Amino acid sequence: MPKFVDFHADLKLPPDVQREFSESAKYGRRDRFDVRIVQVYYTRNGQTYCVTEAPNAEAVRRSHAMIGVGTGDIYQVDTLV
Repeated sequence: MPKFVDFHADLKLPPDVQREFSESAKYGRRDRFDVRIVQVYYTRNGQTYCVTEAPNAEAVRRSHAMIGVGTGDIYQVDTLV
């Protein structure tokens, strides 16, 4: 399944959403849009990068919208390894 990365300049996630993301990544859970969180990278001041597996970028947008988070650009990415 394709992987995507998106960036949030100032994302403050509530602890329950952080916990849900962590568990989803750990156990490979997919949401109703078939999106799986691979990893979330963040800085102390709220800059956040989301790495997801999804059928397409629109599924990533819908998944984010479901939890009230907007998305800017979403990039499909590949790994070198």
